[in-house]
Amino acid sequence: MKKLFLKILFVSLLQSFFVSNAQISQLFRNKDRVEQREEQDTYPFSYGFFLNLNNFDYKMVLNPKYGMYNNQNLVQSKPTYSFGAGLIARMRLNDNFDLRLEPGLQFVERELTFKTQSNDQVRRVKSTYVDIPIMLEIHADRWYNSRPYAAAGLNYMVNLQSNSSAADDNQQGIFRSTTHNFAWSAEAGIQFYFSRFKLTPAFRGTFAFNNEIVADNAGTPPYWTAAISTMQTRAFMFVLKFE
Repeated sequence: MKKLFLKILFVSLLQSFFVSNAQISQLFRNKDRVEQREEQDTYPFSYGFFLNLNNFDYKMVLNPKYGMYNNQNLVQSKPTYSFGAGLIARMRLNDNFDLRLEPGLQFVERELTFKTQSNDQVRRVKSTYVDIPIMLEIHADRWYNSRPYAAAGLNYMVNLQSNSSAADDNQQGIFRSTTHNFAWSAEAGIQFYFSRFKLTPAFRGTFAFNNEIVADNAGTPPYWTAAISTMQTRAFMFVLKFE
């Protein structure tokens, strides 16, 4: 009885899929459909803004002497979720390529746990990045009022809370990192055209090139930054763009 029920359910779902697919295909073949904002694709320049949720973390390589013990990592990074916002400037190159500049502010907090002492020590590292990516976008032709795309490019990231010039270090509770950073980004999404604007949900990954660690002062015990050889930002974002 159970097997018969599963067979009936499977056949019903299969029939529903084909019927729904036929209805959707008929909808997009409709000659009377309205193409929204066709002129926007031909503008040499266009502008907008974006909002995003972000998840920032550190990719770390630990010092074998101070940062590891019996193949156990003594420093761990825990990401948290936060948000950001920024502006969009688009330059049309041709029918399939655009150049984008998307400066924004990313508000970030990461948690570093140091197990290098008898008691675990935690540093909550707050960062505010002025993130300036320039990206080359390649997109497919429009399908009804949508258009998929992919993009990649380079970022210049300024950390306004780096503490890089502070005289104090972890011995006084101050974690320092570099102010000026460079990264690369990759992004994919779908552009949806409405009567008054274009909405683009997208996913973006950003990965730093440079080592962001600023070493502690010479007299500070090797419990902190001495345990980390390299520390590089990696971030994942869900972005909503309005143009």
